[in-house]
Amino acid sequence: MSPQSLRSFIRRRFAFQALAAGLLLSPMAATAEPSAATISVNVDQARLVKLPARVATIVVGNPLIADVALQAGGVLVVTGKGYGATNFIAMDRAGEVLVDRQIQVEGPTDQLITVYRGVDRESYSCMPICQRRVTLGDGDNYFRATMDQAGNLSNQATGAAGSAAPK
Repeated sequence: MSPQSLRSFIRRRFAFQALAAGLLLSPMAATAEPSAATISVNVDQARLVKLPARVATIVVGNPLIADVALQAGGVLVVTGKGYGATNFIAMDRAGEVLVDRQIQVEGPTDQLITVYRGVDRESYSCMPICQRRVTLGDGDNYFRATMDQAGNLSNQATGAAGSAAPK
């Protein structure tokens, strides 16, 4: 085989492989990117979405996955509550559907460490040092103990702020 025909063969082979790889990967690329109609939010975080000003009613498919709150001026606050996907529908006073969008709730983005003690799971946020973090799926005892500590801290702060207020 001459050097020129060898180069031609290599170019054709490379082009064929690139085309085959593109055809194989294109379905994955289509599903990896959320569509423009999908709102992505992380658990325990919120995202603002602008809606038409005439929205009167909001319906959420599964409020355990996402919570929504309509603010003045057509601003919607979407808060991730649990993992998964749901949707919301925004309607005007006449019941006309103005918006129907998907909400995709994903896991936390911070540096999360997961510790398994048998079947029980504990989550820690490590930014910059590891601290307890309540995450869906944590073991019952760990979840309760962490929530109790957070509640006690909040109550202490509220009590301290109330007693420090001028009379």
